[in-house]
Amino acid sequence: MILRDQIKQQAIRLGFHKVGIAAAKGQEAAVSQLKAWLSLGYQADMEWMANPKRFDVRACMPEVKSIICVALNYYTAHQRPEGKEYGKIARYGWGRDYHRVMHKKLKALSQWLEGHEPGIQTRYYADTGPIQDKVWAQEAGMGWLAKNGNVITREYGSWVFLGEILTNIELKPDQPHTAHCGTCQRCIEACPTGAITQPFVVDANRCIAYHTIENRQEKLPEAITSNLGGWVAGCDICQDVCPWNQRFAVETDVEDFQPLPGNVAPKLTELAQMSEQEWNDRFPASALRRIKPQMWRRNARANLET
Repeated sequence: MILRDQIKQQAIRLGFHKVGIAAAKGQEAAVSQLKAWLSLGYQADMEWMANPKRFDVRACMPEVKSIICVALNYYTAHQRPEGKEYGKIARYGWGRDYHRVMHKKLKALSQWLEGHEPGIQTRYYADTGPIQDKVWAQEAGMGWLAKNGNVITREYGSWVFLGEILTNIELKPDQPHTAHCGTCQRCIEACPTGAITQPFVVDANRCIAYHTIENRQEKLPEAITSNLGGWVAGCDICQDVCPWNQRFAVETDVEDFQPLPGNVAPKLTELAQMSEQEWNDRFPASALRRIKPQMWRRNARANLET
């Protein structure tokens, strides 16, 4: 039978920066927290968050016994320029679509694993299915769920993309990671809209990232518009102020995560007038394509009008 160390070594060979293994057991506490969060309506219009498959990973793959969790560091040292004429895009969207980068590596690792011996089954995800990826990342010892809802790793802070491979083979799991936020409240205090209602609880209805990426309405709520501060695609405020990110962020070696032209310092006036063709040309193979042209115009104009 294949050994966990072989899997980890292969994952690193394929370019993943972190890998851990969790046993596919019930996550009663995490499920209870998710249900409580949903009952408060904190998912806003993200109906997919209520998919019952999130309550039991075996609903995604009945044969699953182990979950191989991986992470890719996406941090680059580029800094946004000062000036109200510029829009702000979250770092996760600066480079090539992370789904494509992660899927390519996850597919390669899955095929390698399945080819090791007959009967091995896999199924992989990268923010693309009803998996509690952050919960499993902590269970697999890769990092801990922080007060702002992100996973923080010791080596890279929270600047990481997460992926999972579900498999039907039983592997020795890693020790779950312990939390290291301590008494720090910087992310909570820095959020201009109070979206982090209490430690570890984020209300999407108040979140700038949610509204600039997921909200399809013609106008943004006034409480969001008056606090945008230049953000047009996501928001990194709670990550930028995190001490773990400030001390331990390191440049990624993934070339695909280097910023595409115009993503670090986009001009608000240009975004406010962006056409369908300009949107197509500006965001090729980009996770930012989730934000449609009319939303870019809306977000940019909201900033220009404040």
